Amino acid sequence: MKLISWNVNGIRSIHRKGELVPFLEQVKPEIACFQETKAEEHQSEIDLPHYEEYWNSSKGRKGYAGTAIFTKTKPLSLIFGFPEEILKKYELKDGYGDPNEEGRLITAEFEDFYLANTYTPNAKPDLSRLTLRHKRWDPTFLAFLKLLEKKKPVVFCGDLNVAHTPDDLANPKANEGEHGFTKEEREGIDRIIEAGFVDTFRIFTKGNGHYTWWTHFSNARARNVGWRIDYFFLSRALLPHVRSAQIHREVYGSDHCPISLDLEI
Repeated sequence: MKLISWNVNGIRSIHRKGELVPFLEQVKPEIACFQETKAEEHQSEIDLPHYEEYWNSSKGRKGYAGTAIFTKTKPLSLIFGFPEEILKKYELKDGYGDPNEEGRLITAEFEDFYLANTYTPNAKPDLSRLTLRHKRWDPTFLAFLKLLEKKKPVVFCGDLNVAHTPDDLANPKANEGEHGFTKEEREGIDRIIEAGFVDTFRIFTKGNGHYTWWTHFSNARARNVGWRIDYFFLSRALLPHVRSAQIHREVYGSDHCPISLDLEI
């Protein structure tokens, strides 16, 4: 089973560029997870008859954030955002609003695992949303993963808006303490790993030079001056089923490139 994850930075825009459908037709994923869709389902012109589409779009700000799952296998159940039993324990709102209303999480249950597709809030260049990210979103998300894992193993993917280690960005020293590479954001990934979840790309590939996002400035993508901020993680119980985890740097259309995970399930 092949899964892909891609921050498309506007699903209508990437479709108009002619980049989305050809990639899906070439790779033929069983399940495709998209982040930063910036659209509602009825606004999409994509016609993929082999896929069921499930969208979680921003409820307040239109054309902002949003996630979607396209799948050839109909899910057993769906969860849009965080469930009430989690929200009762954690306060998510900050001065920017409620991230649970921004379409940042959609979870599908399949026979062998849960699949959570997430678009983690950005701490922002002035770090004005770092407290939300570190003290609220990250603990809430991890609690949600643990809740799911009580029932069956979990795969989660998406744009986590953080480079976890110095190997995950081209210029770690210059970016130390900047948004996307603060101690607090990186701790969020540490906690996920401590809880037993595995960064699938690092099973197969070590070292630097492997990135999923590049700024539009200074010809960064051509020079591969980027950041690895898009991930597939999974429960340790699924490790025997992992066959490959890849970054598709050659695929354009967004400031992020897609990533993929192959499971033998």
